[in-house]
Amino acid sequence: MNKEFLSKSREMRIGLIVIIAIGLLFFGLNYLKGVNIFSPTNYYIAIYKNVDGLVPSNAVYIKGYKVGQIDKIQYDFSRDSSFMVYMTINKDLKLPKGTRAELADEGLVGGKQVNLVLGPASETYYHSGDIIESSVPVTLMETLKTGIVPNLEKIVPKLDSLVTNLNKVASDPAIGKSLASIQRTTANLDETSAQLKSMMHKDVPQIMTKVNRITDNFASVSDNLRNANFAATIASINHTLANLESATGKLNSKDGTLGMLLNDKTLYVNLSNMTGSANDLMVDLKAHPKRYVHFSVFGKKDK
Repeated sequence: MNKEFLSKSREMRIGLIVIIAIGLLFFGLNYLKGVNIFSPTNYYIAIYKNVDGLVPSNAVYIKGYKVGQIDKIQYDFSRDSSFMVYMTINKDLKLPKGTRAELADEGLVGGKQVNLVLGPASETYYHSGDIIESSVPVTLMETLKTGIVPNLEKIVPKLDSLVTNLNKVASDPAIGKSLASIQRTTANLDETSAQLKSMMHKDVPQIMTKVNRITDNFASVSDNLRNANFAATIASINHTLANLESATGKLNSKDGTLGMLLNDKTLYVNLSNMTGSANDLMVDLKAHPKRYVHFSVFGKKDK
């Protein structure tokens, strides 16, 4: 009886060890998958045409925070939307109606994840087992394929034409002449710049010295003008003007000698008559000189 008991107890211990090992294996696998079997969850379904590499155990995020993971993926290729993705989400999280399951890249190294974009706040929520609206954003490669690549295909012929025209322009002899002319112009500009530099070092200081000297002279003249007795000068000018005015008054007056000479017509008439008489005398003297001049070698003859 002891042998049977010992044999049964050995079997029970082995069975218990196997059960514990299976339990540890189960917990370990779920732990590696990121599943917390002690946390109650709800599951939701999203339907996609293409999962792009999404596999079970991939994460489910809301605004970058992990709230669940992909439990399993079922597929039926006879339908247009072939993939049904089952997501386990924390039971405490309520998803309002209008929430969208968006398939996105997990990172630069690859992989996929599901981002839950919560709908507007409302009093109606999805229940466990409901199908959530799904979406797949346009990827960078699709953007390149649908947007940029066709435009590049249109641009390439234009680029070829542009390159051809540039080759024609570059081979034109006029371009060589223009470049030579530009080179000569640049050389002239360099020479002019050198001359200006030399002038700035040699001539400009001399000019500035002369300008400073002229400025000093103007300053000296200004000081002299400022120190001049303008009141005395103006008084002298006024005195001179008064004397001129007095002399002019005397000339205009008939009382003075000069005034009588200037204003008396009789003097003018007498002078005019005297001039006329002198003129007649000269005419007569030329006509009959013997009347006025007597010349004799042997002496004067009475007549």
